[in-house]
Amino acid sequence: MTYSCHKRRLLLIEDLNLFAMKQRINIVSLAVKDLDRAIKFYCDGLGWKKSKASEGNIVFFQLNGLVMALYPKHLFEEDTTVPFSSDGYPPFTLAYNAQSEKEVDEVIALAVKNGAKLIKPAQKVFWGGYSGYFADPDGFLWEVAYASFFEFDEKQNLIMS
Repeated sequence: MTYSCHKRRLLLIEDLNLFAMKQRINIVSLAVKDLDRAIKFYCDGLGWKKSKASEGNIVFFQLNGLVMALYPKHLFEEDTTVPFSSDGYPPFTLAYNAQSEKEVDEVIALAVKNGAKLIKPAQKVFWGGYSGYFADPDGFLWEVAYASFFEFDEKQNLIMS
């Protein structure tokens, strides 16, 4: 029954040529209290290798088709405009990397239309891209971002080599 309803919804979206957010997550970003300690844990402790895309206050790890990022909590709060506290939003974000600024706007609009809360409207950002944030109905933060330097493979997996 669930499959049938889902299949009908997909057909309706395709038939009407409506926009639908692709079913994927590209980056899981963790808001860390101490970036040096976190790097030591993941690199020295777990043997992970930082991506060459890591710079300054952000560290990326290429995982199998997914990227994990470490970013200082206080800078995360500044970027998202949301304080991460025990009674607030969780100290991480899910990220959807789009193929264009238009897609960023469409994904955020679709999420808000379907019950998400707009946290930060899409805009040009300090790191050279275009992004915005929404919170899903349970309060999990999603960043929707585009940058001309994002690279994807043939399966639309983000590549951070």
